Amino acid sequence: MKVRADIAALIREGHTNASIARRLYCDPQTVARARKALRYPPAGVLGRLYAEAVPTGRVTAPVGRLPLSPERQAANRAALLAALRDAA
Repeated sequence: MKVRADIAALIREGHTNASIARRLYCDPQTVARARKALRYPPAGVLGRLYAEAVPTGRVTAPVGRLPLSPERQAANRAALLAALRDAA
């Protein structure tokens, strides 16, 4: 089967069949047949693997409390010891 180059490029980028069909004004079945001819799994299975393989520069923020730096830990320990000495 002959596959359109623009469809093949978007499939390799990890777009879904519906997304490609909307962008290129073609039938989703056309995209599905092209995906099958290229032996690519469905886009949901790919999980945008190819798009995520390229670094985007975006950094995800860690969830929860951040670990303290060694300097901050030492400062906290010193403040605690000072407070304990003053209380005694």
